Amino acid sequence: MNGSASADAVDRELIAGWLHARSVARALPTPVAHHGGWRVDTRSEQEWCRYVFADPAPAIADLAQSITQPRVYVKLCQDDAVLKALLPSHWQICTPSWMMTAGTVPLAETPLPDGYLPKVETISGVVRVVITAPDGPLAASGYAAEASGVFVYDRIVTSPDHQRRGLGRAVMGLLQAQRRSSASREVLVATAQGRALYTSLGWSVHCPYATAVIPDAVP
Repeated sequence: MNGSASADAVDRELIAGWLHARSVARALPTPVAHHGGWRVDTRSEQEWCRYVFADPAPAIADLAQSITQPRVYVKLCQDDAVLKALLPSHWQICTPSWMMTAGTVPLAETPLPDGYLPKVETISGVVRVVITAPDGPLAASGYAAEASGVFVYDRIVTSPDHQRRGLGRAVMGLLQAQRRSSASREVLVATAQGRALYTSLGWSVHCPYATAVIPDAVP
């Protein structure tokens, strides 16, 4: 898929599994069915809750009309323009992202540069990988969790001072090695920058992932 998707092309079962696994990875409540999609009560300073939809539907417009406060996000597995057309004009479209799935070939082991040390730990079903730099600070990290037939990669980050050294690739490989079931589909959501990395690893775009929110009031 080249970055656009029809509603028929989006795998609803995959979206549901990804959302469940992501909630495990972030210690969030289990998603609940809502308005033909799902609601996750995130309850953080940045986000009160989110509504996720696999398909565009009039219910999204009805829901958006009922929301009056900021920090409530609506997300749709379609291009930004499709989501924008369903929302009142005061809603703001956020930075674009894409849902991606892994290829069939496992990642090759990526040797770390001299002095970089990896650590892998699993706590309450959440895998965390940390790579430290030779002088001690965090260089790269990432999380993963497996649920509902999906192995989700989450919060893959490389410190700006340590980029272009293969650390992101190494984090992905270390996380993938913790996947329990070979039948679990590997999924993540990528920014434009991340999309380039994951494409180089053999991943492909399943669908765009549009996000919108009511902006905080300007004083």
